[in-house]
Amino acid sequence: MKTPDSSIADHYTVADLGNQILDALRSSGKDPDALSVDDLAPVDEFHLRGRAATEELLGLLEIKPDHLLLDVGSGLGGTSRYLATTRNCSVVGVDLTEEFCRVASMLSARVGLAEKTTFRQGSALDLPFPDTHFDVAWTEHVQMNIGDKSGFYREIVRTLKPGGRLVFHDIFAGKEGDLHFPVPWAKEPSMSHLINIPDVEALLREVGLTPSHWQDNTTTSMAFIQSALERVKNQGWMPLGLHLLMGDTAAEKFQNVLRNLEEGRIKVIQAVMTKA
Repeated sequence: MKTPDSSIADHYTVADLGNQILDALRSSGKDPDALSVDDLAPVDEFHLRGRAATEELLGLLEIKPDHLLLDVGSGLGGTSRYLATTRNCSVVGVDLTEEFCRVASMLSARVGLAEKTTFRQGSALDLPFPDTHFDVAWTEHVQMNIGDKSGFYREIVRTLKPGGRLVFHDIFAGKEGDLHFPVPWAKEPSMSHLINIPDVEALLREVGLTPSHWQDNTTTSMAFIQSALERVKNQGWMPLGLHLLMGDTAAEKFQNVLRNLEEGRIKVIQAVMTKA
């Protein structure tokens, strides 16, 4: 019998993903042996609004070269590489999906960031790091697959230094009804674990986090999805893009995200929290 973790890992695993990405880069006119972090942006930031959302979050806090960052649910490592490149800091990524970690390491090596970014397969509920180890923890579109929200946030807080920051960009439950499936993070309800915003605010306070920034990005996320779907309708999929991670149902998943946003079934929040 599959465990919840193995079901989620299976959901995200794509056979031969590394070679698919390299082939798509070639089709886009890129040389896989001479890549930049920006060349990978269309595929390696698996969250709403992609690189733009990461840039916004980064603008909300100061990161110094001597800071050590934790990227929880690091996926293909796009956010980790962007942080390491723009702030000259070191980033450790953790992801449940082993294939993502392998591809993330391969891509980091190809852009010369193997020493600045490292990736480990593991659970966000049992982070393989000591207490008070990181200056910043970063997570985008991860907790939707985790039922134990208290365990998720407590583990992050445990690994943060006093005064450390949790930065997140996530999807939460809206006020209106059940979701339309499939969505990028879940093909059916048993894989999706959304918490409503008042409950997550209370939980964050309970685990010792205080907000310095809290912003509802639902409207801008809707505009992003609308624009992406319009491009696909008019031009088809570009060789390199998030559809490589979502398979044949990519368009349906995007359409359902848009519908869930428009009908108030999900909300998108970005925030910066400080550990006491």
